[in-house]
Amino acid sequence: MCGVAGYCGPAFGADNAQALLRDMTGALRHRGPDDGGLYIGEAAGLGHRRLSVVGISDGHQPMVSADGHVHISYNGEIFNYVELRDAMMQRGRIFKTSSDTEVILHLYEELGPDCVSLLNGDFAFAIWDERRKRMMLARDRMGVRPLFHSWQNGTLYFASEVKALLEVPGLVARIDPVALDQIFTLWAPIAPRTAFLGISQLPPAHIMLIEGGEAASRPYWNLEFPDANDPGDDRSEAALAEELRALLDDATRIRLRADVPVGSYLSGGIDSSVIAAMAAKKVPQGLRTFSVTFTDADYDESVYQSQMVEMLGTTHTSVQFRASDTADLFPEVVSGTEQPILRTAPSPLYRLADHVREQGIKVVLTGEGADEILAGYDLFAEARVRRFCARQPRSRIRPHLFRKLYPYLPALQQQTPEYLAAFFGAGLDAADEPLFSHRPRLRSTAAAKMFFSDDLRATLGGYDAAEELASTLPAAFVRWHPLHQAQYIETTQLLPGYILSSQGDRMAMAHGVETRFPFLDPRLVEFSARIPPRFKLRGLSGKHLLKIAARGLVPDAIVKRPKQPYRAPESVSFARKGGYVAERLSAAALADAGLFNPRSSGKLVEKCLNKQAAGFRDNAAFVGVLSTQLWVDRFAGKQPPFQKTRRS
Repeated sequence: MCGVAGYCGPAFGADNAQALLRDMTGALRHRGPDDGGLYIGEAAGLGHRRLSVVGISDGHQPMVSADGHVHISYNGEIFNYVELRDAMMQRGRIFKTSSDTEVILHLYEELGPDCVSLLNGDFAFAIWDERRKRMMLARDRMGVRPLFHSWQNGTLYFASEVKALLEVPGLVARIDPVALDQIFTLWAPIAPRTAFLGISQLPPAHIMLIEGGEAASRPYWNLEFPDANDPGDDRSEAALAEELRALLDDATRIRLRADVPVGSYLSGGIDSSVIAAMAAKKVPQGLRTFSVTFTDADYDESVYQSQMVEMLGTTHTSVQFRASDTADLFPEVVSGTEQPILRTAPSPLYRLADHVREQGIKVVLTGEGADEILAGYDLFAEARVRRFCARQPRSRIRPHLFRKLYPYLPALQQQTPEYLAAFFGAGLDAADEPLFSHRPRLRSTAAAKMFFSDDLRATLGGYDAAEELASTLPAAFVRWHPLHQAQYIETTQLLPGYILSSQGDRMAMAHGVETRFPFLDPRLVEFSARIPPRFKLRGLSGKHLLKIAARGLVPDAIVKRPKQPYRAPESVSFARKGGYVAERLSAAALADAGLFNPRSSGKLVEKCLNKQAAGFRDNAAFVGVLSTQLWVDRFAGKQPPFQKTRRS
């Protein structure tokens, strides 16, 4: 895994270009500590920082084609590069390196921008076609690897992280008020928007072509589900489970391709356990596995981690995480995410990646993606119960089902049916509404916006992030099964915007660790979309087909255990914490930033720091306010963090 940077636009002198690219790539050194390189042409430049994983001795970048006309700076891995290279060699292509980077160059020469359709991988790259004077930017289907860009004085600048773009003269960091509203509603901005005003991200599964000073982007792939009245894949449960297992096994196999050892994360859940079990069979020298354990029993899953280690016989190490570690690491975490966040969950993953790198491992497999593509989140079952309750809204019995969904939330177990019906009842009168499945989450999260300042509210002018999200849904969305609708929202918004970014790429790459996700293999994603809903969500139990496929690979105790979502200690971690917490959340600092109401926010801060937070809303609001204040301090500096203008 690596870091890319570059520009496309009017030439401004080789010396200036070289200095700029060195500054930009220097800001990405953590992503690629092993090597670096530059290319400067008449109308474009490319920079690169390399984490050497494949083709270690001959994969220097930027790489140029044999005829000298096509240059590439590439971040990621193409997992099917062996098959692609073999096919092209049979067509007469000559390869000079063993790197997957050269495979992309040859494919581009054969197919042009359409080359991305053949790539099975996690990638973000820039190709400069000197002959056509064309820059191509591309990002993988699921949004694993990031790519940001911004126009300045007729030139497009791009990079793997915003830190590199902030090296461009004249580019000033200001918060995008709309993006902040989206984060405080949806947990992440809606692509192509980012937290930074004037800086965009290339959305997942998109390419952008820049020619003649003009840029145009388009999707090259879309996540699609069958219509609700379409039976989809009508094979038996056993046949579907067999194919799921075969696809996942092959996805794991090709993600073990590397010239360095590949390890695996073990969370204690079924997803990472299945991946580790499949990987262990393919690593003759023995698989290295890594876990986070928590001193707080409410978050700790070490019992299940130990069961997998014993079953597989892996060489295992773990890092213990205390609640206070969240506060100690949080400024570094926000610097890594480059956007405000509402959860502290990235912090343990930041610590884990640091531990993995200390152990000499650069690449790890993880289980992310299974909950989205195979319907494992409680939200999917919750939506089913809410629809069930909507058919008899006066029932006092049906709301009790919500307790079964959340056994890990003791406070919820004590609530009355009336409370449960009211809490989960958002939108019960509109079960056909596109965002029905997500309304309780959206309502709970958006409650944190009550702490916005009057100036920020005026600037937003009644903007509705949920309404904008609904407007981005494809036309076919209304024809899909309700479960597939919910899966689409999770897979295209939360997964790339938060899970793969703030908890994934950014935490791992802060330490030069590459994460790979077998469940997000395009073949597996497309197969899963065709699986009938009854094989994903069985009653209130998610990932039903995966549990069938996992038999014999994972202990029954892990297959049958109740769902326990990955969480970390939240506002309690900062209790009575002085230093930066007191400084950034002081009334003066809040007033200076201008984003939050000092009076109401101050009451929230006092409440949370005294360990009196009342559930998700208080915790999300506290973490959101603190992370935003840290974002301002890290990126905006002395600049006004946002322009106070009313939206038209």
